[in-house]
Amino acid sequence: MAVASWSIPAIPRAGPTARGVLLGGAFLTAARPPVAWRCRATLPKRVRLGGVVARAGAAETPVAGSGEAGLLFSEKFPLRRSRTVEGKAWVRVDAEPDGEGKCKVVIGCDVEGKWVLHWGVSYDGEQGREWDQPPSDMRPPGSVPIKDYAIETSLDTLHNSEGKTIHEVQIKIDKGTSIASINFVLKEEETGAWFQHKGQDFRIPLSGSFGGDLLGTEQDIDVRPGALGHLSNVLQKPEGPIAEPHKTVPDDKGSRTKHISGFYEEYPILKTVYVQNFITVNVRENNGTTKHAVEFDTDIPGEVIIHWGVCKDNTMTWEIPPEPHPPATKIFRQKALQTMLQQKADGTGNSLSFLLDGEYSGLIFVVKLDEYTWLRNVENGFDFYIPLTRADADGTHKADKQKADDKSSQADGLISDIRNLVVGLSSRRGQRAKNKVLQEDILQEIERLAAEAYSIFRSPTIDTVEESVYIDDSSIVKPACSGTGSGFEILCQGFNWESHKSGKWYVELGSKAKELSSMGFTIVWSPPPTDSVSPEGYMPRDLYNLNSRYGTMEELKEAVKHFHEAGMKVLGDAVLNHRCAQFQNQNGVWNIFGGRLNWDDRAGRGNKSSGDNFHAAPNIDHSQEFVRSDLKEWLCWMRKEVGYDGWRLDFVRGFWGGYVHDYLEASEPYFAVGEYWDSLSYTYGEMDYNQDAHRQRIVDWINATNGTAGAFDVTTKGILHSALERSEYWRLSDEKGKPPGVLGWWPSRAVTFIENHDTGSTQGHWRFPFGMELQGYVYILTHPGTPAIFYDHIFSHLQPEIAKLISIRNRQKIHCRSKIKILKAEGNLYAAEIDERVTMKIGAGHFEPSGPTNWVVAAEGQDYKVWEVSSDTSTVLELYNKISDTICN
Repeated sequence: MAVASWSIPAIPRAGPTARGVLLGGAFLTAARPPVAWRCRATLPKRVRLGGVVARAGAAETPVAGSGEAGLLFSEKFPLRRSRTVEGKAWVRVDAEPDGEGKCKVVIGCDVEGKWVLHWGVSYDGEQGREWDQPPSDMRPPGSVPIKDYAIETSLDTLHNSEGKTIHEVQIKIDKGTSIASINFVLKEEETGAWFQHKGQDFRIPLSGSFGGDLLGTEQDIDVRPGALGHLSNVLQKPEGPIAEPHKTVPDDKGSRTKHISGFYEEYPILKTVYVQNFITVNVRENNGTTKHAVEFDTDIPGEVIIHWGVCKDNTMTWEIPPEPHPPATKIFRQKALQTMLQQKADGTGNSLSFLLDGEYSGLIFVVKLDEYTWLRNVENGFDFYIPLTRADADGTHKADKQKADDKSSQADGLISDIRNLVVGLSSRRGQRAKNKVLQEDILQEIERLAAEAYSIFRSPTIDTVEESVYIDDSSIVKPACSGTGSGFEILCQGFNWESHKSGKWYVELGSKAKELSSMGFTIVWSPPPTDSVSPEGYMPRDLYNLNSRYGTMEELKEAVKHFHEAGMKVLGDAVLNHRCAQFQNQNGVWNIFGGRLNWDDRAGRGNKSSGDNFHAAPNIDHSQEFVRSDLKEWLCWMRKEVGYDGWRLDFVRGFWGGYVHDYLEASEPYFAVGEYWDSLSYTYGEMDYNQDAHRQRIVDWINATNGTAGAFDVTTKGILHSALERSEYWRLSDEKGKPPGVLGWWPSRAVTFIENHDTGSTQGHWRFPFGMELQGYVYILTHPGTPAIFYDHIFSHLQPEIAKLISIRNRQKIHCRSKIKILKAEGNLYAAEIDERVTMKIGAGHFEPSGPTNWVVAAEGQDYKVWEVSSDTSTVLELYNKISDTICN
């Protein structure tokens, strides 16, 4: 259940907000309205639109001089805006059997794109069940299974009789099949958008008992833009006072006669595509005065507004220059100016020029096209910054030639600024009431600087990644827990799919606390603690009842105590996406919840999900204030009562990451990680090399949390599967020479893993290549990110080698932001150097590290080898780093 992939621009309260009610007690999540204004470069970080400073004016004045004379700055910035393409999708059922005795279902569309059918089936006699995977002989070639409930099949690109390009897929079924219906949604891989029918799955009836209300009424297809909005909501809003469930089987359960009716239906479909434009900004000296002339020019037609402010230093704090302002300028909430550009005489766009006093060092702006469309710098996802002094402007031009050095220096400056702000915030902690607003401003500034540092680290022009900010002074009050830990965490998943069967798992797990700690683990992830319909705990019922199949609440608290005594943190597995009801209402709907959180159906009809629907249980509507308040209270209660140090968040695709930010802000975890599970991109059954769209969806969710949580790096797991199984180790380097998963873009938020209770154990939904597990652990335990090790692997024949790899990581101080240099990525070999302390290789190919460093073998086995610097070299490096830290600090 992915969160809708819209993003709020970094303008105070400029975007729409969610609203929600209850659907018969099933707390269904509210989705943002389908909008076409999403700019992918936008990151959901708040921009510091700082306090108003009443100095130097800005007024429109004829610009003196022309040409290059007095030119301080000039740059043409690319812009990307969205437009809507209209087309149609269709479903055709050919009821007459072909020569093989099979009927045919054809699904297609005529909108350009890379289309995938995400589908499953429902069987006769299984009323109330959702999707199942179709039988193997029904799956078109190249289909890819998704866990145990769905299939993804790419649509073929064809040309119709009119020569137009269309996309279709054919599914053949037996005339006498027991399948009652085919259920599907369409997915557009290039944009990550999912397309639905009337806010729910398409459902094709294969029995005459199905009414025309399923696909018989022509309706616009419901579009959830972006990858964070797939499969929004399977349940449709009721059109009457009582919502009747869809019938998925004939009324006569005893009937054995199958009648497949042929039909053809078309549905309007809308797809958002992006249009490239530009905006040029020039800054000139004005006839030897202290003023600067600023010129804007863009090829965007229609109304264009510049949302802008000025700043005086490198903290990028927004200020409003005092009047007079340029014509057609409004003050936006006392934080910024909004100036409408003037249409050019030739009608090719808009332009404007005005003067600013020379005391300002920079101008910051974004482009506003309408209420929901805000365009920012597509190169880094942040606001445009225009230097207004010659020194700054010269530095900007030099940056084009020396990006690596300048960005490294800029990152150092940002880190220094963050340190100073943290110190400033700490020194004001005692003056709470007086300085509350000031403290909030400082926290916002820290967020903005961290976001800017993130954009630098994402750049392909430098090798360095994020740098840790350490606060060692005991006199400084540490800020609240961020949910991202120290950077040196090693996570143990402390259970598997069968752990509940003993009824005493907490006792067994707690007894292993000292052993796990001695191996080098710092965090253990414990199973879901609540009363649950399913014994594994992922169908929670009474959230305050912590007596589960894993043991009693007292046994849980005792296990947590053992881990704390061993120096380890404990994560609780929090299921926030859905909840099972205890009772039925007067209409027979299961929507009356028991226990302390006795939610009911009093709030009315319900809303569309802010993420994907979970098929098996009612989805919690996080847009409700009282629901969020209850969940915050519950999380805080578990932190205090049980002693949890953080959270593993289940199925976070089901609700917006902004809600996660609220929950983490309230419960203040030491560490938090979300399970954002999504299918990778395949073409005809073969994994695509470029998985940027997949990891972007995970990063989008992390961004929606304001970076307060990490996410399991599903991208890296999937790529490791193909690289190892097919001896295609070239997949482990992206087009820019970086790791191809989330750890290549945001390593401090990437929790890497090769197996868990879903993919392995007795479920085996996506088991890691057999016999290659140690290659996988060599990769994640030597690389940046936070590695997570599966319980079944720890307590198996793999334990000695896993323990050895953990020891190397801890001994050489590899952490989530460690610097990685990929040395080889080819057919049967991958090699990399990490922090100049560790070198590793996996694959059958031969590799030995070179250079002056004295490398010694630390671990080796079948198709893997790890080297570390010798103790003498390590001592020199540590001394060098201490001297560098002293100089820098």
